[in-house]
Amino acid sequence: MFGIGSTELLVILVVALIVIGPSKLPDLMKTLGKGMAEFRRMSTDVKSTLEAEVDRADREQKQAEAKKQLYPETGDDAKTVAPADAAASPAKEAPRA
Repeated sequence: MFGIGSTELLVILVVALIVIGPSKLPDLMKTLGKGMAEFRRMSTDVKSTLEAEVDRADREQKQAEAKKQLYPETGDDAKTVAPADAAASPAKEAPRA
């Protein structure tokens, strides 16, 4: 835990007991514990979200590479083909006034 040994922790607790006083020390420790628990929860959430996004990006990249291997002619220099519906239906013109 932050590289603090048992002796250092004991010294910190004794100093806190002297400075804060025995009546407020339990409340302070309780509040500090809740704050640290919330910090851990949030850091775990951020870490899992970041890992999920990295995994999603990797999956998308692998899918794009697989698609490029299956259909090599659909690269950036390939010409796009109009859908069959567009050629079959007549274009609608705006009414003339």
